[in-house]
Amino acid sequence: MTSLVPRPPYTDDELRALYPARLELQLVQILLRHGERSPVSARFQNAGLPAFWPYCSAVRQLKSAVLDRHTGQFSTLEWRRRLETFGPDDEPVLAAGPRGELDAVCDMGMLTDKGRETTFDLGTRLRALYVDRLRFLPPVLLDADALYLRATPIPRALDSVQETFAGLYPAHTRAPAFPAPAILTRAPGDETLFPNDGNCRRFAALSRAFAQRAADRWNATDEMAYLTKLYGKWMPEDGSPQQQQQQQQQQRVAVDSRPRLSGIMDTINSTLAHGPETRLPPEFYDARGREIVEKIGVEEWFAGYRESREYRMLGIGGLLGDVVGRMVGSAERSTADGEYEVARRLEAGAVRQGRGATPVRFGLSGCHDTTLAAVLASLGAYETGKWPPYTSHIAIEMFRKADGASSSRPTTTDSSPPQRGAATIPPIESSSSNAKPAAKPSWFGSLFSRSSSSSSAKPGSPPPGIGRKRSDELSAEEKAKLEQYYVRIRYNDEVVTVPGCRAPGKHLDGDESFCTLDAFKAIVDKFVPQNWKQQCRANVRGPAFPEKPEPAGY
Repeated sequence: MTSLVPRPPYTDDELRALYPARLELQLVQILLRHGERSPVSARFQNAGLPAFWPYCSAVRQLKSAVLDRHTGQFSTLEWRRRLETFGPDDEPVLAAGPRGELDAVCDMGMLTDKGRETTFDLGTRLRALYVDRLRFLPPVLLDADALYLRATPIPRALDSVQETFAGLYPAHTRAPAFPAPAILTRAPGDETLFPNDGNCRRFAALSRAFAQRAADRWNATDEMAYLTKLYGKWMPEDGSPQQQQQQQQQQRVAVDSRPRLSGIMDTINSTLAHGPETRLPPEFYDARGREIVEKIGVEEWFAGYRESREYRMLGIGGLLGDVVGRMVGSAERSTADGEYEVARRLEAGAVRQGRGATPVRFGLSGCHDTTLAAVLASLGAYETGKWPPYTSHIAIEMFRKADGASSSRPTTTDSSPPQRGAATIPPIESSSSNAKPAAKPSWFGSLFSRSSSSSSAKPGSPPPGIGRKRSDELSAEEKAKLEQYYVRIRYNDEVVTVPGCRAPGKHLDGDESFCTLDAFKAIVDKFVPQNWKQQCRANVRGPAFPEKPEPAGY
């Protein structure tokens, strides 16, 4: 419910089972929740909780690009940020921490020093798995052409992606002439990397309806009475005569109270993740109370994905459509695998001369708890029922059937010489080189080859491919491109299984967690929007709940 406690590294036996010799890892896409942060709103100051927290050292050493009009060149301006707020009579005052700290003060919802540490550590764990043990990624990075990096417009998500990348490839593992990597972002109105109720009116209506259903179910229960007993005396008054006349009601905790129950949970989780100077009274950490809050919060926020196809479609269908599209692009050997978005050079009909196109192998997308739970619930794989802790991640891995001659087991910790094969890559050039020789292929060019027709892409137009074409519309030739490919999902390093993949013929023989790419795409296609913005504007006042069950994951 708060900070993630990572599971121990995989044993050699676990690694062999997770990455069998008959499969070769081809594409990994990581969706990661940002690290620990300050609360998104100041709450419970009447309980002694400081409004501003002194846990954000990054604001002491900010850098910005500035243009010098005399030279026409950009340079870097170093600066530190102080936070200003309202004082008495609306006079401006400096925001201060619990001991009067003026620097390193966090804004609302800001990634803290602890959050930076845990996301960097996530990158370190990803490196240990995909670089050191599986040898899927190179130990030294010459460029980021094979990496797809993206974040939502919310700063803590971008900061978390940067920290995770820095843990995956610390400075000493990047070539001296390492070019700046591209990190993709979108305008808020176009964002689908989290459930965007602020820019999708129909989804906002659905969210309100499911939240109200949760309120109707829970507000008058014994569980809510227990929470009121714990937190009620700290619930703030709004000062209105009506509230003053209804003393008990103003202190009632409810799904839709002020603050909402989910807001109470947010503050509890944020305080638990940080130091003793920013803690609530002990009753907020009552074990039974936290369990009740989490259970109700999960139902309020995520039940819609399990029950309603439209909820899945408008909330997370666009993102999963993108994820599947990149997997299909990788299977097709086209720029739709993510190369289109991150390529340093992209011209109509152009293929990088002298070194071939660089397929994307690994993606990091910085997002939120609502993203991860929505993805899992929409695939029928939200097995824990627990709120995603800070720095949680989902790894969506695509494999292909290995050629008999090239397959081998991943690297283990025994004394035998390392083997090349299923999850390995060709050797890279020396890390002392600042650039690749013009006539030499990229560091894993031997794995793929792209024709100019499959690689060509034009700015402003989507890359060619069948990723967004619905499964039932694919020709036999197009379906054949998806054969021999499999998809497996791990959530916080634990394997989860999509229920629709358990049927015969829809998974790898002997392991239901490896869904065929064809079956996985067919499941996701059922809730990928055709025109998200148009569908967000349609039927805004229509019924919110489906007429008959629409279970997720099939």
